[in-house]
Amino acid sequence: MILDGLPVSVPLTKGHGTENDFVIVPDPDGGLEITPGQVAKLCDRRAGIGADGVLRVVRTAKMPGYEDQDSEAEYFMDYRNADGSVAEMCGNGVRVFALYLVARGYVETAESGRPSTFGVATRGGVKVVTLTATGAATADVTVDMGIPVFPSTRGDVTVEVLGTPQPAVDVDMGNPHAVVFVDSPDDAGTLYEMPTVAPPGIYPESVNVEFAADVAPHHLAMRVYERGVGETRSCGTGACAVMIAAARRDSAEPGTEYIVDVLGGRLRFVERSDGHLEMTGPAELVFDLVAAEN
Repeated sequence: MILDGLPVSVPLTKGHGTENDFVIVPDPDGGLEITPGQVAKLCDRRAGIGADGVLRVVRTAKMPGYEDQDSEAEYFMDYRNADGSVAEMCGNGVRVFALYLVARGYVETAESGRPSTFGVATRGGVKVVTLTATGAATADVTVDMGIPVFPSTRGDVTVEVLGTPQPAVDVDMGNPHAVVFVDSPDDAGTLYEMPTVAPPGIYPESVNVEFAADVAPHHLAMRVYERGVGETRSCGTGACAVMIAAARRDSAEPGTEYIVDVLGGRLRFVERSDGHLEMTGPAELVFDLVAAEN
């Protein structure tokens, strides 16, 4: 028997970070070839498990093209969007991935009551994660998301808001984002379809679009349309992009804490003096799915 083309002996796990949810597929030796169609079926909320994406757990040394990251991170987060497309990074996903590695014994944990810190390899580089509680099904996880980049090659970018193009901030967090500041997250509309981003073709691999509104000083609320998925309850890299765009707008000093509310919860951010952006938020493992051979 197979489950959408995967051997049923593979124990699948469902997890989420601020309600951005994932199916986790353990494949430490890199023996599985997961097709876009299989990913889409696993993520289907009616005919599958249901998720915004799939996290494949594979040893970095077994990940073609990324073996050089093995010295910094034993495991690679192979992330796929719900439509099966490959993505460079996922901020909520890396927190869930880190919790899974600890809870399932893939990485050594620190002494009881002390944080566990280790690297996770991704297509967007190695991310250092710290869990403030280990071994349980839930934890707060802090991720060094690296140094945000404001690309200068794309020129002016606009996003259509309520029928009118508005200037957007182009931010790269290992994956591309277009952040537009609005009066209210409701200004994003239904988000049933990809927002109109101009000039056409400026993002050849498509882009994640964030609609951010001020709640209070250093506190924003956002909605997001994720490429290859649609509107999601949360987007970690998108919230990073919102925070850093707001910090530059506000001329905020390094060390200033920002809060970003997403539909599924709350994330906290600090830009360190070295330019690295730290994100802290919850992660939870919801259930395991193990099918037996008939």
